[in-house]
Amino acid sequence: MNTTKAVETPGAARTTADTMRERFVSVTSRLLDEDPRLALVLAEVTMDAFRPAQEAHPDRVINVGIREQLLIGVGGGLALTGLRPVVHTFASFLVERPFEQVKLDFGHQGTGGVLVSASASYDWPSGGYTHMAPGDVALLDTLDGWTVHVPGHPDEAEALLRHAYAAGDDKVYVRLSAQKNAAPRPVDGLRFQTVREGGAGVVVAVGPLLDNVLAATEGMDVTVLYATTVRPFDDAALRAAAGRSTGGGADVVLVEPYLAGTSTAAANDALQQVPHRVLGLGVGRAELRRYGTVDEHSAAHGLDAGSLRRRIAAFLG
Repeated sequence: MNTTKAVETPGAARTTADTMRERFVSVTSRLLDEDPRLALVLAEVTMDAFRPAQEAHPDRVINVGIREQLLIGVGGGLALTGLRPVVHTFASFLVERPFEQVKLDFGHQGTGGVLVSASASYDWPSGGYTHMAPGDVALLDTLDGWTVHVPGHPDEAEALLRHAYAAGDDKVYVRLSAQKNAAPRPVDGLRFQTVREGGAGVVVAVGPLLDNVLAATEGMDVTVLYATTVRPFDDAALRAAAGRSTGGGADVVLVEPYLAGTSTAAANDALQQVPHRVLGLGVGRAELRRYGTVDEHSAAHGLDAGSLRRRIAAFLG
């Protein structure tokens, strides 16, 4: 019997027509006016949008040009002076290309800052593989102490950016995407949200894939958790959801907008004391060499609603 029920989400923020990247520009520009500790480091990407902020704060809005290793080094150096650096470019140039600097200039030096990416896994297919970064979160997982936010809507991006900027001297990665859900949900930068409750399994939907997951699981007797902060992983929420399973164990499906299986180890750790199975769905490792569209890439990776429904149903049996 299907026992799924929807969970109310009071207090949802206003819905707007802008993008996450546009919201990043507006909220960061405002906070540069308000917080003298905030500094922004760019590598050409999004520089034109920040031109007014640079004119207002030439000492705290720095464009290093197309030099991504320097981008991270400058951010780490600003952190050593006591500033709160916000470092921004495309994900492939922010995490993958200068990874050694991320490891050393923030991790080894013991400094904090906010890395804000754009372009996500395949937001700009015509840019080719150089502008795709499905492995960014998995790569940061090799380092200690990073908080990772993956908003699913511009309103959520604003809330999580504000949370990150105010997070003392923590190391935070905010992963922005051109893909988004139709409506925002209230986020706190800490916990997973329960969107539906059911007894036959748990599906964790990350960021902009929530709408696809809800469409894919319509009528299924599953709990759907919504994750916009994936590191630290919300062990307690997953254990609570698994506890509602009616089959004597827990079947968990992770649906992530980056490399498939990125969070399977975290889910396994959370459920150490519970008999369970975990299926990790996300972007595949095979390189798709045709440009196509974002939707075509999603379908090719099995992340459209129809493909997700078949894969989740097959796993749950």
